[in-house]
Amino acid sequence: MKDVTESDIREACLPATSPGQGYRGTIPNAQPELSVSEILEEIQRIADLPLSQSTTLPAQAYTSGEFFNWEVENIFKNDWYAVAHISQLPEAGDFINLDLLGEPMIAVKDKDGQYRILSRVCPHRAMDIMPPGFGHDGHSPAEVREGESGCGKTRFFLCPYHFWTFELDGQLKACAEMGEAEDFIRDDWKLREFRSEVWNGFLFLNLDGKAPQTVAEKYASLNESIAPWKTGEMKLISSNEWDCAFNWKVLGENFMESYHHAGAHSKTLQPMMPARDTWTEEEKPSHIRCHLPMKEALREEIKALEEKGKRWDIFPPIEGLNEDERFEWGLGLGFPLFTFVTTPDSFIWYRIEPLGPDRLKLLTTILVPDSTLEHPEYESMKEKGNQAAIDFHLEDMEVCMAVQRGLYTSGYQRGRLSHLEMPIWLIQRFLAARARGTWPTLDRAPAPAQGNH
Repeated sequence: MKDVTESDIREACLPATSPGQGYRGTIPNAQPELSVSEILEEIQRIADLPLSQSTTLPAQAYTSGEFFNWEVENIFKNDWYAVAHISQLPEAGDFINLDLLGEPMIAVKDKDGQYRILSRVCPHRAMDIMPPGFGHDGHSPAEVREGESGCGKTRFFLCPYHFWTFELDGQLKACAEMGEAEDFIRDDWKLREFRSEVWNGFLFLNLDGKAPQTVAEKYASLNESIAPWKTGEMKLISSNEWDCAFNWKVLGENFMESYHHAGAHSKTLQPMMPARDTWTEEEKPSHIRCHLPMKEALREEIKALEEKGKRWDIFPPIEGLNEDERFEWGLGLGFPLFTFVTTPDSFIWYRIEPLGPDRLKLLTTILVPDSTLEHPEYESMKEKGNQAAIDFHLEDMEVCMAVQRGLYTSGYQRGRLSHLEMPIWLIQRFLAARARGTWPTLDRAPAPAQGNH
């Protein structure tokens, strides 16, 4: 049998151009239609079941365009969303183009060292000031950063339509032939700026500007958990883009539950971190945190290697980790989309950009401390780490695509969940809480941690 290659997966991940084409072949949607209120009512019902009775969501929660629109307005736009790490914007003029939920934006470091997120829509005639390719050749001051899509450096922003020019903070700098426009005041016509904050080195965006808490307030209970990694001082060294043909919850559920170690990762993660040993922390209003301990035999093997001056991990171990942190992977989902893995030698961050009920854009990254960059074997470690990340991710991409396809079929059944899939149940409880206008644990008793942890 032919092995599935990276190119096979990437080609299969390309979104369908219309229903019934692309990754779904000619299979029509065999599931009955449900209204948004009917989907929410069912989510509420199953979220209130105990974990021992939990089931999967109705298929329409992953396939309905109307329900996806509800999620956009009630989950994504009014909350915080991590768009970049500050190490991607080290100098004034460094920028990253973003397209999130229909909004073309630029994350930029301005001349005063402030991180900003600006709209790319020119206030003159609605032109995208940074269209794909950064405008016509020779007509833009922006320089593309080699090897990174949508990233670059510029002295100012120039709209390619009528050459209106903007400073890095969004202020209008120049606009020719506007002297006869009555009562036109240049300072009134700047690029719109979105609410943003930096937390632990990550630049967060709030689209509607109405998030009730700051990022630091929202993730206060998560701060201690990731503090040993000092992510604000780390550098993002590796990134890979994926155009994925499945719902954001399919990815989130797969990312957070470790029951599938025994299947999809049977040759990679299962021998290291068996599914049966993984566990989930007590329910929190802002996040889910899971722990994937390494087998005792592997711990002893790693210690023996280190006593001989050798290294088991790809990168040097993070300094300052305690015994448990040193010998486990930790999964995190900060509601709604701040998705990461803490490992003994790095911090892995996923930027998830939902594009529709069955499509998302994904950026997978690796962050390491400065000391790793200074290591004499850094370049070879970086190459090895990037390839390992791709290989590992391909295993997940294959199953996520197959799951999304199954959601459209008449054979789809509402499956029962294992106790090892507690994170899926917690995601359901998050959705149900947001439908009630609140957050998990604020009007329900928090679910306890698993086992004796």
